Parts: sequence; structure tokens; C-alpha cells
Amino acid sequence: MPDWVLARRRVIGDRIREPRRGEGLSQVQLGERVGLDHKTIHRYETAQRAPTITELLLIADVLNTPLSELVK
Repeated sequence: MPDWVLARRRVIGDRIREPRRGEGLSQVQLGERVGLDHKTIHRYETAQRAPTITELLLIADVLNTPLSELVK
């Protein structure tokens, strides 16, 4: 996998983490609201795994953040 892909995944992870913290949610709470395990949320935030578009849509909805803000 090219390095730029991993770099973009890190950016997306940061863009999930910051609004999650801004909403006062833990990884566990976000995971429960989205229907994912908290370990999966952690993997997204640390770029170990890439979320699907459906998961990104659900996360954006819970975080009251436009999808475009997570992936731009």
C-alpha cells in the first residue's frame, strides 16, 4: 500500500477523534451509537483500519459532522 494512503487514513482518524472528543464521547460510547466495537473505533482513529463509507456516514451523523469534513 502506498505511503500516502496510510497518511490519509491517519488524517481521517484524527478527524474522527477530534469531533468525538468535542462531543464528549469515549470510543466506547461512539462505538455503541454506531453499532461498532470500541476497538474498531480505536483502529480507525489510529489508521490501523479504514472505515467503510457506511461506517463513515454513521460516525459523521453521530458526531454532527458533515461527511465531507471527515474525508476532505
